[in-house]
Amino acid sequence: MTNIEKLNHIFCEVFSVEEAVLNSEFDSKNVEGWDSVRQLSLTSAVEDTFDIMLDPEDILGFTSYNDAKSILAKYEIEL
Repeated sequence: MTNIEKLNHIFCEVFSVEEAVLNSEFDSKNVEGWDSVRQLSLTSAVEDTFDIMLDPEDILGFTSYNDAKSILAKYEIEL
């Protein structure tokens, strides 16, 4: 499984959505049910899957699908 497939799988699991909906508009403002609990689940799954420890500001910044990709790039995770 590629890294982008892993990230997509995490988003699909946490938000119970199909991969086809993951785009630049998939964010905390547009996704019903995106709350602090889901955001924590999302960041925890990302840390576990990619074996990284996110900085607190990155955890708070994990508010969209695109932000997630940018933050992972910061940790040298190629997508």
